[in-house]
Amino acid sequence: MVISPVLGEIKWESVPDDFLLAIQLGWLDFLEKEWKEHFFEARQGFTALSISWKSAQSQASFQKQFQKIKIKPKNLSSQIWEIPVCYDPDYGYDLGAVALAHRITVNELINLHSSVTYRLHFFGFLPGFPYLNGLPERLHTPRKSVPDRTVDAGSVAIGGRQTGIYTQESPGGWHVIGRSPIVLFDVNKNPPVFASPGDRLKFEPINIYEMEKMLISPPFPRKR
Repeated sequence: MVISPVLGEIKWESVPDDFLLAIQLGWLDFLEKEWKEHFFEARQGFTALSISWKSAQSQASFQKQFQKIKIKPKNLSSQIWEIPVCYDPDYGYDLGAVALAHRITVNELINLHSSVTYRLHFFGFLPGFPYLNGLPERLHTPRKSVPDRTVDAGSVAIGGRQTGIYTQESPGGWHVIGRSPIVLFDVNKNPPVFASPGDRLKFEPINIYEMEKMLISPPFPRKR
């Protein structure tokens, strides 16, 4: 069920899933085609779209027409990107603590995390930081009470119900369980990210020797 937009936000009373994502992407296409001249940007969340209108008049006009708008869900991409990840403790320094918290072995954690194909919903927090849906419930882990001052670029981490990849060095409160040699965000490229909302990502475990080689010459993600 869609709630009417308030202060430039459209909310859904739903859990994030493929169908809701398809609806959201349909809304983004509609806004870009029909209302492009009236707003600065539209930002996506798991269950909401936030719209920055250029004027109160534009927002009021949109709200007036909102209930009459019919949105066609967008077909989701079938593209799967393979992301190499080194789950060695040298790179995943929270690996042992997360495994202990869930009463599983480190190998079980790695197998669980890398067995899933995750759906990319949107980018946020950092430029190109992918918010992924599909983390196994058994790995849901509350964020750290005290964030780390520095998390390396490429770090693969778990925070709450999500997993993601830090695209640049940053403070962070997610639990780091590995690191990828992939460069996920490159401002010199157009577009600066290789994936798009609706694509899927699959983490592929690599050993520390493979990781060190790839860090010297980072590979481009492979398409499956």
